[in-house]
Amino acid sequence: MSAEPRTSGHSDHVALVDVNNFYVSCERIFDYSLRNRPVVVLSNNDGCVVARSQEAKDLGIATGEPFFKVRRLMDSHNLAVRSSNYELYGDISARVMELLGRFGTWQEVYSIDESFIGLNGTLEQVRDTAVQIRAAITQSIGVPVCVGVSATKTLAKFSNHIAKHNPSMDGVCIEQLMEPALVSRIMSQVPATDVWGVGKKTGQKLTGMGVQSIAQLKATDPQLIRKKFSVVLQRTVMELNGQRCIGPVEERSDKGQVMFTRSFSTPVRTREAMDQVMSIYAQKAASRLASEGRYASLLTVTAGTSRFATSAASFPSAQIRLVRPTRDPIVLTKIAVAAMNELMEPGIDYVRGGVILSGLSEHPGVDELDLGLLGSTSAEESEKVNVSDVVQQVSQRFGAKAIGLGSAGLAKAPEWSMKREHMSPRYTSDWDELFTVQA
Repeated sequence: MSAEPRTSGHSDHVALVDVNNFYVSCERIFDYSLRNRPVVVLSNNDGCVVARSQEAKDLGIATGEPFFKVRRLMDSHNLAVRSSNYELYGDISARVMELLGRFGTWQEVYSIDESFIGLNGTLEQVRDTAVQIRAAITQSIGVPVCVGVSATKTLAKFSNHIAKHNPSMDGVCIEQLMEPALVSRIMSQVPATDVWGVGKKTGQKLTGMGVQSIAQLKATDPQLIRKKFSVVLQRTVMELNGQRCIGPVEERSDKGQVMFTRSFSTPVRTREAMDQVMSIYAQKAASRLASEGRYASLLTVTAGTSRFATSAASFPSAQIRLVRPTRDPIVLTKIAVAAMNELMEPGIDYVRGGVILSGLSEHPGVDELDLGLLGSTSAEESEKVNVSDVVQQVSQRFGAKAIGLGSAGLAKAPEWSMKREHMSPRYTSDWDELFTVQA
C-alpha cells in the first residue's frame, strides 16, 4: 500500500513562482502568430540565442548558439526570431512581481522571472492559492507560470521543477501533498546538478563521491559535505531534508536586469520614508551596475500594500526611459525618488518596494565619457546639474523623445546603440508603439 499524502495545519510555506520561457512568453503576449511555433530571442547586437521556446528546444537549438547557425531554420521550420526587447521584458517582469506580492505574506524577487513568496494556511489552502496565482497571472498579464511549494526554498525550487516537467499537474506542485514514495522516486531520477545552487564543477566532485542524484545528496551527511565542500552546500543538504536555513536571497542580476526589491519590516506611510527607501534601493542597484561595468537605459519603481491589509490597497509602479544609459547613482536616485513620490499615497501602509534597472549595455551615455578634460568650472557644473534636472522632468512628463542633451536629443539612435534588427514593439512602455486594436 502506498503512503498517504502529507497534510499539515496552518504554517508558513515557501513558494517559488517562475515564468516559463520568460523572454519568449513576453513576446507571445501581443503576437499570437508566435504561439505553437519555434521562437528564439537573441542577445545584444543579435549575436547569439539567449532564450528559446519549447518548440525551438525540440529543434535542437542550444542557448548560446550563434544566430547565423540558426538563420536557415527561419524558412525550413518557420522559426521566429526576435531581438532582446528589454523595455518590454522589464515592464512585464515588474507587473508579474507586483501581482505576486499581493498573494504572499513576504516576497523576495530572485531574478527577472522568479520570485519566492510566503504562503500561510493549510496545505489545501496553499494549493488553492497557488492555483489562483497561476490563473491571475495568466488572465491579467498573459504569461504562463509554474508554482512550486514546499517547506524550504531549495525544496520549493525542486517542486517548481516537478511542476514544469509534469503537464498533468497544470503548473502547480505542492511537494508535501505528494506521496513521499513518489517524491523519493523522482529525487532518485533527477541529477544532483539540478538542485538549486549545485553547479557543474560541484556536481563532478559529488560524482567522485558516488553522489549523482538528488536523493543521494539528500542522504549525505551534512557535516561531511561541509568538510569537503562548503557551508553553502551543507545548507542545501539540510534544506533538502526540510530544515529551513537559507535566509533572504540577494536579488541577482542577469543579462536583462538588475533588481533590488524588499519587503519592509515595518510599513512605510510617508513620502519622506518612501524617498529614503527609493534612494537606498537605487544606490544599491547603481552600485551593482558599476561592479559589473554596465549601464542602464530603463528604470522601474514599484511599491505595494499587503494583500491582507484591511485599509485601502495601492500598487504604484512606473517605468522611466532614461535620457542616456547611465549608472550614475545621483541621476538614478533622483529619478527613482521623483517617480515614486508622484505615485504613492501618503497614509497608506506600503509593505514592499523596489527599483529595477534594465535595458543594460556596456556602453555609457555621453556624460559618462566626460573625463573632465574640458576644464569646466564649478559654475558650469552647477548649470549642468540644473539642465540635467530640467531634462529629467520634461522626459518624465512628456517622454524621453521630447527632449535630450547632445546625441540624446536626436531622433536617430546614437552609433553605440545595440543592433536589434528583429525587435518587437515596446507595447507597454512607448506611446508610439502601443498595441492597436481594430474592430
